[in-house]
Amino acid sequence: MQVKFDAPNKTNLIKAKRKNMKEFLAAALDFILCRITIFITGVRPPQELLNIGDGTKIYYANHASHGDFLLIFVSLPYRVRKRVRPVAAAEYWQGGPVRRFLAKNVFNMVLISRRKDPLEALTQMSEALRTHSLIIFPEGTRKMNDDLALQPFKSGIFRLAQQCPDVPLVPVWIKNARNVLPKGFFVPIPLLCELIVGEEIFYGGEGKGEFLQKAQDALLAMSETQNDKTKA
Repeated sequence: MQVKFDAPNKTNLIKAKRKNMKEFLAAALDFILCRITIFITGVRPPQELLNIGDGTKIYYANHASHGDFLLIFVSLPYRVRKRVRPVAAAEYWQGGPVRRFLAKNVFNMVLISRRKDPLEALTQMSEALRTHSLIIFPEGTRKMNDDLALQPFKSGIFRLAQQCPDVPLVPVWIKNARNVLPKGFFVPIPLLCELIVGEEIFYGGEGKGEFLQKAQDALLAMSETQNDKTKA
């Protein structure tokens, strides 16, 4: 059975157009990006994301390209992704008027500067969680070593979970994203991608090392699930 993206429909676009041109353009770009994403990557939104509830969550995934977040973002129902904010590097997404428009008006990103105090970045994310879900990449940088399934997580995910213990964390393994938009490339390469969604985890009072290991294990388990499917 083919699963389709939940893109904004014509009614949403008409309402946005009546409200203001900037919102209409943002909704139209959301509509277009959904279709471009499925055309280039062949990804199908997993049922776990299509049926996701409206509550605040932290989606966390392995990181291989600047396009990683988009696979998760467009796989969520339209009503849900309007309340989801990807966390991304300010230095990249403020690098030109097009990126700035997309970051602010289409994706509503939480932009974190690498030059900022980590506590300031944590405050940005925890404040965003009051009203929105987040998409984060705990490795902190894109993985370039094919022999390494996952880089060690930075402490940010622990600090965020510790500050917001009632917010569930949803592990999402992204397969093949690195090869779709390799580092240094600006034009995507058509290639099949897949998302594997794991069970939610919570911060349960663990120390930093124990929690980071738990979060990594939950994500790596999705990678192993994919390997088992491939062998079968």
